[in-house]
Amino acid sequence: METNKLFIGGLSWGLDWQEVKDVFKEYGEVTFVKVIKDRETGRSKGFGFVEFTNVEDAVAAKEAMDGAELDGRNIKVDFAEEKKEA
Repeated sequence: METNKLFIGGLSWGLDWQEVKDVFKEYGEVTFVKVIKDRETGRSKGFGFVEFTNVEDAVAAKEAMDGAELDGRNIKVDFAEEKKEA
């Protein structure tokens, strides 16, 4: 399912949200970026989310960045799935 929100996996622990945004804004207007961090250590968990203003930009970013190298690691980019209510 295509959405304007992408899941980004395999991020280097040293990357922050601004660096991720700087890379992905090449594909369109980024409205939201979050790098998920461990609550206790504050260290990145190695994944995050990028949201674009429209689906077309998200599709372009996914196609261009899935498997690409970012900060020495190959990242996985896919469409984010909404959380299921338990």
